[in-house]
Amino acid sequence: MKQYEPAYSERGLWNKLKRFARNAGAKTVYAILLLFYAYKRKDTPLWAKRVILGSLGYFITIFDAIPDLTPFIGYTDDFGILIVGLTTIGAYINEEVRQNARAKLDQWFEVVDENLLTEIDDRL
Repeated sequence: MKQYEPAYSERGLWNKLKRFARNAGAKTVYAILLLFYAYKRKDTPLWAKRVILGSLGYFITIFDAIPDLTPFIGYTDDFGILIVGLTTIGAYINEEVRQNARAKLDQWFEVVDENLLTEIDDRL
């Protein structure tokens, strides 16, 4: 994931999410938001922030294993990378990070299946 760190920018992340959040789905967006808010924590160590940057950079880049232009299928590789990143840095995802991620998710999706979010939370 190290090679994808330079692809990350906060502006690039928000731009991609604005365009593709619905295609990516609530579960993928929740994973992204968990990583983003964990990155913003002061207590998250540098090594974990680098894992987060690599994971989010992979999502942002259009040059990945499966092109993101294909709805749903195009985000399966992104989701896999995001989950690897989340499980690696899971100790730095606290209740505040979860609340921030869910609040932002609620702004973008009218209805979110709570079971999808619980699937991710249970992996951490």
